[in-house]
Amino acid sequence: MALKKRNKVNASFSMSSMTDIVFLLLIFFMVTSTLIAPNALKLLLPQSNNQTAAKPITTISITSDLKYYINDDNKLQSVKFGEIEPFLTNKFGSGNDDIFISLHADQSVPVNEVVKIMNIARRNKYKMILATSAE
Repeated sequence: MALKKRNKVNASFSMSSMTDIVFLLLIFFMVTSTLIAPNALKLLLPQSNNQTAAKPITTISITSDLKYYINDDNKLQSVKFGEIEPFLTNKFGSGNDDIFISLHADQSVPVNEVVKIMNIARRNKYKMILATSAE
């Protein structure tokens, strides 16, 4: 008496569920990457091969159309030139030698505008770091 096995194991593998998961992950990463809006200005910084190890407390940015921005608690805040010094003195005080401020100025900004910001730092005894891009 020959008994036949009725339960046959199907050895095929369906990739459809795996591709669904991959596409869902792809859609998830595409959506989340567009939601992240960096607080950054597009500036062409002057080039240099020197770097400093100091960590700045805040950043002042000057765009090519002479608009000023201060990075306040990781939020980019637009300010007028006359508001920069009162903002810095209210936030950090005056006469503290341990405060480093990074200055990001577009390479097309006149040197006169950069010197104005440096004079504010000198009056309040802040240390200024001029940001550059690598050569």
